[in-house]
Amino acid sequence: MCRNIKILFNFKPPATDDEVRAAALQFVRKISGFTKPAKANEATFQAAIEEITMVSRRLLYSLETTAPPRNREQEAAKAKARALLRFRDQRPLSPSNNSG
Repeated sequence: MCRNIKILFNFKPPATDDEVRAAALQFVRKISGFTKPAKANEATFQAAIEEITMVSRRLLYSLETTAPPRNREQEAAKAKARALLRFRDQRPLSPSNNSG
């Protein structure tokens, strides 16, 4: 689940509120273990998402760097290249390949 949380700092244009909220949602899902909470936990789940979103925004706005802003397209291309390297040798086993 956490692999879906993207770096949000130092991009031009800056991260949107939707991106920050999506990261907060993934974080709450990860630490709670729930993809979708039960009705009894829904209000607490949503409150946690909102609080983490606010804290994350505050963090992103207060961070400073001398590095040039990242380019979203370049970062996406790098991530795609890493995924290709990571998964290139992983093939599902066919029944004929399965020895056992």
